[in-house]
Amino acid sequence: MHLPDIHIAVVDDDESLCRSMGRLLRASNLHPRTFSSAEAFLAEAPRQEFDCILLDVQLEGMSGLELCRRLTRDGGTVPVIIISALDDPDLKEQAARAGSFRCFSKTAPGHEVVTALLQAVAHHRRSSR
Repeated sequence: MHLPDIHIAVVDDDESLCRSMGRLLRASNLHPRTFSSAEAFLAEAPRQEFDCILLDVQLEGMSGLELCRRLTRDGGTVPVIIISALDDPDLKEQAARAGSFRCFSKTAPGHEVVTALLQAVAHHRRSSR
């Protein structure tokens, strides 16, 4: 699946994960922008258009689930993919209820995350027409 010019927001307080995810996304011809907190994302996001948000569930301050709920409540249509260090079925259910497109463990293979990002963007673009 090839979609041109895809901008991904990566929201995670783990600096090393942000670096490695940024490299993976750039190697996949995507355009990542990293944020160290939900608050940093909210402060900057109105000035930047994103095609998908890759969001850690456990953040300092506002949690990833709280941010996902807020974006959904405020009418946001950009797909959100939740990532977590925990591989918990209950968390996946909470993420789905919060409005996320998918939920992954941080140990999931990178190609699976990239595939999910591309699917989320393709679905969003089709439904936005």
